Amino acid sequence: MMRNGVSLAGVLLSLLLLAGCASSGSVDSIRRDLDETKTRLYTIEKDLGSARQGERDTKSDFASLRKADADFQASLDSNRSDMQALSGRVDDLGVMVKRATEEQARYQGDADRRIVALEDRIVKLQAAMDELNKRVQAGGATTAPAAQATDAQQPDSLYQQGLQAFKAGDMPTARTQLSAFIDQNPQDNLVSNARYWIGETYYSEKNYEQAILEFQEVIKKYPKKEKAPAAMLKQALAFKALKDIKSSRYVLGKLVQIYPKTDEAKKARVLLRQVR
Repeated sequence: MMRNGVSLAGVLLSLLLLAGCASSGSVDSIRRDLDETKTRLYTIEKDLGSARQGERDTKSDFASLRKADADFQASLDSNRSDMQALSGRVDDLGVMVKRATEEQARYQGDADRRIVALEDRIVKLQAAMDELNKRVQAGGATTAPAAQATDAQQPDSLYQQGLQAFKAGDMPTARTQLSAFIDQNPQDNLVSNARYWIGETYYSEKNYEQAILEFQEVIKKYPKKEKAPAAMLKQALAFKALKDIKSSRYVLGKLVQIYPKTDEAKKARVLLRQVR
């Protein structure tokens, strides 16, 4: 474009000179106009080059943006897949925890029944031993009917009747018998056990508030008896049933701290991981 402009100006200058119409001043003016035209053309070509380079840069930036968008969409799809997989694992974990909790509850119920049966046998054996000792001391003179009458009058008979009622599911009768045993034999070694089973009767009836109070009597008055850790465990479960998770975790923690080597402490450690 610049070359065309220069040629045209040269032709005009030649015509003016040939016609004799141009003076020295007009020639200088034309030359200046010619120089300005060259400058403008140079500037225009430079701006045009810059514009073309800008267009190329814009196209490059647009391509980069499209690639970044494609990468983002791919990353988003990957994250969705990861979230779905994670959700599936969470659901599986929830099912496992639920099963473990149900197994724990069944195990606890079986353990309680076994404990009741064992204590029943112990009481019977103790009563038989007491009767045998009396017979030995009396020289074997006691008859079988008399022995049965004596057995009915033994202090442990009320305790045994209470356990039998508990096993039969008659919780009110069990409480009556066990409470009578405690009232009549306040210093007996089985008082702590009787108090514990009274708490179990309330727990079985889902009267958790009263069960917590009865278990607390065992924990406070008989901390060295074998039923103390069992009372703490059932008290924690009663708090859990009442949705008082903070109190439940506190009791479980104290159980592990005070009776760390007991079976109840082992169960408490498992429950502490589940109760949140």
